[in-house]
Amino acid sequence: MRLLTVLTALLVSTSISLSAIAETFTFTAIPDQDESRLQERFGQVAAYLQKELGVDVKYVPVKSYAAAVTAFRNNQVQLAWFGGLSGVQARELVPGSEAIAQGYEDQFFVTYIIANHTTGLSKSEDFPKAIADKRFTFGAKGSTSGRLMPEFYIREYFKKSPEQIFKRVGFSDDHSRTIALVQSGAYEVGAVNYKVWEDELAAGIIDPSRVSVIWQTPSYPDYQWSIRGDIDKRFGAGFKAKVAETLLAISAPEILAAFPRQSFVKASNSDYQPIKDTAIAIGLMDAE
Repeated sequence: MRLLTVLTALLVSTSISLSAIAETFTFTAIPDQDESRLQERFGQVAAYLQKELGVDVKYVPVKSYAAAVTAFRNNQVQLAWFGGLSGVQARELVPGSEAIAQGYEDQFFVTYIIANHTTGLSKSEDFPKAIADKRFTFGAKGSTSGRLMPEFYIREYFKKSPEQIFKRVGFSDDHSRTIALVQSGAYEVGAVNYKVWEDELAAGIIDPSRVSVIWQTPSYPDYQWSIRGDIDKRFGAGFKAKVAETLLAISAPEILAAFPRQSFVKASNSDYQPIKDTAIAIGLMDAE
């Protein structure tokens, strides 16, 4: 009888635990900067969402862009702050999922090409053809600003693959590391998210006497909040719309500055068709 009582208690406890897990709204973000900055940024977002949505909210960190896409696909997270490419990839894997909000600046994002001063390269409006035969680092392999768009323009100009153009090609995994690698001279040239560059320049992390911007790409759509299509089935009718409204209403300076974005605006899947087309053009996605 005592054993039965213990087992019953365990089953009840387990049931309560699983219920709590099921009712937790989880989200993640691509790891585009060092982990401490991400924890600070998204810890604030989690607290804000929890207060406004009235449900438990948890930020789940991931180690790579691919891991963020996988977590979204497997319903380990229901919401994600993706880059343009990772968002397209994730939404392709989860029917009905939607891009619901983007930073104001994400409507016209750009990539900076940066160079160590030992190269002698300087800023120009023309494509920097002298980057050929240099050691070049992209960001993460799944990054829109750190890989997709700069590779597209590099291929467009040289009519060759990066491996055929550069002395060595690397992938740093995040924008902060790209800057550090080029500043140190480990790589002579690199591609970096312009918002991360400006944020780290303002923070005094970048030494302008050692590394600088030499070119920027034309603008393109980038980061966005994407949500799973089955979210209302789990959290109730209207929950997706409430999440979108809550994200668009973010006005706290400390949260916006952590991204950094001046505000969030509406987004839709169709906004990111140019990203999908570019990914197909350079072989990062298959045509349907």
